[in-house]
Amino acid sequence: MAGAKVSEQRRQAGCIGLCPSGWPDRLACPYCTALTTAPGVWPDTSNDGLGTVRPYLEALPELPALGRVLHRLDRVPQGIGWNHAQLADLLPSQPPVQAAVLVGLVPRAEGTQVILTRRTETLRSHAGQVGFPGGRIEAVDGHPAVAALRESNEEIALLPEQTVALGFLDPFITITNYRVLPLVAVIDPDFVAIPSPDEVAEVFEVPLAYLMDMRHLRARPVDWGGNTRSVLEYDWPGQRIWGATAAMLANLHQRLQQA
Repeated sequence: MAGAKVSEQRRQAGCIGLCPSGWPDRLACPYCTALTTAPGVWPDTSNDGLGTVRPYLEALPELPALGRVLHRLDRVPQGIGWNHAQLADLLPSQPPVQAAVLVGLVPRAEGTQVILTRRTETLRSHAGQVGFPGGRIEAVDGHPAVAALRESNEEIALLPEQTVALGFLDPFITITNYRVLPLVAVIDPDFVAIPSPDEVAEVFEVPLAYLMDMRHLRARPVDWGGNTRSVLEYDWPGQRIWGATAAMLANLHQRLQQA
């Protein structure tokens, strides 16, 4: 960090030592308000030690449960992916590409919402598909959470000071050989998305309660590699939420059931 005084302030706020080198002093490091002790024990996240008050955290009713079930930021989950056995016969022999996505939870008066994006039709891969903001983990990122936040800034203009990173879901392997780490974070409800025109066609929200109701999730048969396989899909008006995105949301449901 540029200043020892600032770094010390952050450590007093519960810093877990993951702030990227050279993080701009005008921004609040996203790790300083994160879970830093044993699961289920939260620091004072109403203030990040730099004077930035985040009252919207207390408006998230799922916060205590998430604290008990998410993987901590300083204990990045290992393993190839909880669904690897389902795809083992289709995956190539080379190591998977490491990626991270942001599962953004927005506390609103009508209930917690989940931020999703629909990719543009002109992209070479996954054109027109619904997913979370995120992408490949670059060497400069140093930590999966940094990658998820960086990609979210590039895709929908989400700033770190509008985000509180909470922890990770389980790793997920995609049919295209990406190992994805989903970062769960609380998003300031005042955030206004600005989609990157080259990547994102639309940003929208879906109620978390809807996505956590398994009556809205179905398994659809698809033909892949000469075999019939099941792909998860949500029924949501006007959008097709399916595949890896639906599976990661189902993983969130599974972990919340353990709270």
